[in-house]
Formats: sequence, structure tokens, C-alpha cells
Amino acid sequence: MSRAEVADRIAARFNSRFLQGYVRSKVRTDPVYEAVRVRLQGHEHPLVDVGCGIGLLPLYLREHGYSAPIVGLDFDRRKIDSAPQIDGVTFRSGDAREPLPQEHSVVMLDLLHYFTTGEQRAILANAARAVPRGGVVIIRDAVNDGSWRYRATYLAESFARIIAWLKAERLNFPTRATIEAAFAGFEQEIVPLYGRTPFNNYLFVFRRSRD
Repeated sequence: MSRAEVADRIAARFNSRFLQGYVRSKVRTDPVYEAVRVRLQGHEHPLVDVGCGIGLLPLYLREHGYSAPIVGLDFDRRKIDSAPQIDGVTFRSGDAREPLPQEHSVVMLDLLHYFTTGEQRAILANAARAVPRGGVVIIRDAVNDGSWRYRATYLAESFARIIAWLKAERLNFPTRATIEAAFAGFEQEIVPLYGRTPFNNYLFVFRRSRD
């Protein structure tokens, strides 16, 4: 199936016309879902999607045959309640600063910048502790590097808070060094993930050795 066809199939699972349009556009244009899928190919560990929102990543993974159990966590109860029922996926409200399910690989998409620097470090440490041998942590976030892309990202996120689509107390984009520091000893892959956007997004992939 093409990405557009997958987007249509996922969008059809939502009742709200607004969400259908949002989902269709998001899945078609945001490269992160395919980037995560590729890196989870053949992955056997259960997965926790921290900041799962309305469940787009679990839906995308299921559409592509990913069968491991998934836990979706989000602080915003409205979004959890909007997520469709998916076989093998459990959605629940939760705080990213709390301990994560153990022996799970971890995905965090566009989450860290809603927390203080100290909270970011605690969240990253929780993720590193949760991952089993052979497991992976995948993070997508914009990084604070002073670039024009960073400034564009900050403005866009500020607008999303104003219209109340994002339920967040603050914006505090992490530095690349803050993210990397939590995963000493992991194999690392760090690549820009701008897609066709002006946003300063990077994909961080940290794999724990099987040894």
C-alpha cells in the first residue's frame, strides 16, 4: 500500500471529521512514522509509546504488520479517549516522568520539549532503564541549536499551545547533548528528520547491546 492509502485506512478509524482530516494529513506528510517502522522491523520486544496522543504510531505499525504488544501513554486524557481500539495495544493516561514499564523498548515523539531540563534528564534515564538487552529507544524531537529551523519550530509549537491542541505548561527544547548523555554505552544513530517541513527535527535511535 502507498502511504496515502495507509493514511486513508487509519483516518477511517476515527469518528470525528476533524480528526480524520488531521490524521490523513499527518500520516501522509510526517516522515517519522515510516522512520520508526523501518527501525523496528524484526523487533520482538514489547513497545511503550510515551506521549502517544491519539495513537497514530501504533496504528501505523499495525498497518505494517508489527505485532508486538504496545502500551500507549499520554498525559492528555482527551487524546487517549479518542484513540481507536487496536488489538494488542493498551492506551492509558500517564505522566512521562513516572517509571516506564520494564523490559519494553521505548518511543518518544515530540515529547521532551514540554518539560524542564531536569525533567528531561529524568525521563531519558527512565527510558534507558526500561529497555531490555537488544531493545531500542527511539526519540524524535526538535533540538535547541539556535538555527532558523529551531526558531520556526518554537513559533509553531507556541501557536499549537495557544489554540489548546497541545496541553503543555512550557516549551523547553532539549539540546542534542542532553539527549545523548542518557544513553552512554548504547549504539547510536542520529539523523535529521526535517521531511518537507521547516522544523528542526532529529531522529535519535539508541540500541542496547544483546551482550
